[in-house]
Amino acid sequence: MSQNKITHYNELTQQIESLICGETDYIANMANISALLYWHLKDVNWAGFYLAKGNELVLGPFHGQPACIRIPMGKGVCGTAAAEQKIQLVEDVHQFSGHIACDAKSNSEIVLPILINGKLFAVLDIDSPKIARFDSDDQQGLSKIVDIFQKSFESGENS
Repeated sequence: MSQNKITHYNELTQQIESLICGETDYIANMANISALLYWHLKDVNWAGFYLAKGNELVLGPFHGQPACIRIPMGKGVCGTAAAEQKIQLVEDVHQFSGHIACDAKSNSEIVLPILINGKLFAVLDIDSPKIARFDSDDQQGLSKIVDIFQKSFESGENS
């Protein structure tokens, strides 16, 4: 990871820890996390969450253009991340089979599943108008942010 990215993600991680520390409402925490990521990551046009509900993902707190409200499990980048419970890092969404275009300006995407007590709870979705915007450094930094959110549930802070 480049030193600049390490420093940047360390700062974001500290800010997120401060924002959600002691707050028990997960919707409020998701709203603050998505706002922070949207405003502090370069070349991002959408940052937010989809909540797992039955056999689909339902739009949660986000920043960016209006988005698809419901995504079936296994469909698109978000649905694939949810179904496989694996991070999806897509350099060019137009090359991703079954991509769902909520915003025509999005060209790359990273989606991280959020598991609470081993069960899919949500996904964190970040889009960019830039091809190949996200890399393994972003994946590593964003994974730390997801870990903080997940741990807030384990500690009983979120409800």
